Amino acid sequence: MESLKHILVIEDEADLVELIAYNLRKEGFAVDSSSEGESALRKIRTGKYDLLILDLMLPGIQGMELCRIVRNDPKTSGLPIIMLTAKGEEIDRILGLEMGADDYMGKPFSPRELVARVKAVLRRSSEKPVIEKLLKIGELEIDRERYTVSVRGKPVRLSATEFKLLVFLAERKGKVFSRNQLLDAIWRDEAFVEPRTVDVHVRRLRAQIERDPAHPKYIITMRGIGYVFDEKA
Repeated sequence: MESLKHILVIEDEADLVELIAYNLRKEGFAVDSSSEGESALRKIRTGKYDLLILDLMLPGIQGMELCRIVRNDPKTSGLPIIMLTAKGEEIDRILGLEMGADDYMGKPFSPRELVARVKAVLRRSSEKPVIEKLLKIGELEIDRERYTVSVRGKPVRLSATEFKLLVFLAERKGKVFSRNQLLDAIWRDEAFVEPRTVDVHVRRLRAQIERDPAHPKYIITMRGIGYVFDEKA
């Protein structure tokens, strides 16, 4: 028997929330709502939702920024998102999809079409390959569920931030990230961090996972740019 799917509607217009929730509940979905970005993010981080319906023009954290935060968090990066907004220009749709939305609908909209799109996105999402909890790269083994790392079979102690940085880079082998991109992805809402913070954490990571930190095998420095997890590692 298929489990009940939970949808979070992030929308500041109460009438629209009511309309969307009514049509989704009629189709057997459980629906929750949030009228602004910060409270939505707190709810998302509970991990109880199967799909987000996201307005772009929200009080507080805007929809695009919220989408970016969700996509950059390893715990929520796979959460399906349908953007629903009055910003219906082609460039808005392109930006939304490039930001990581799975679908994009303009307002006004047909509730029946929205429900059909929710079902289609959930169907596609369920067909995605399951991410293995263990990530093995060379002598490195990362357990995403237990938040543990071992090298050559021996556990190493990482801080929560070092673990997130390692997972973020290891899951994107071969892709170069600037220090500012890494700050956005890992430190996100934290104030008082600067690009040098990334260097400090990379140095600590190398000390734990590399045989020779001076000649790293995994996390490589791209001079003048940032860092990359070597795709040949």
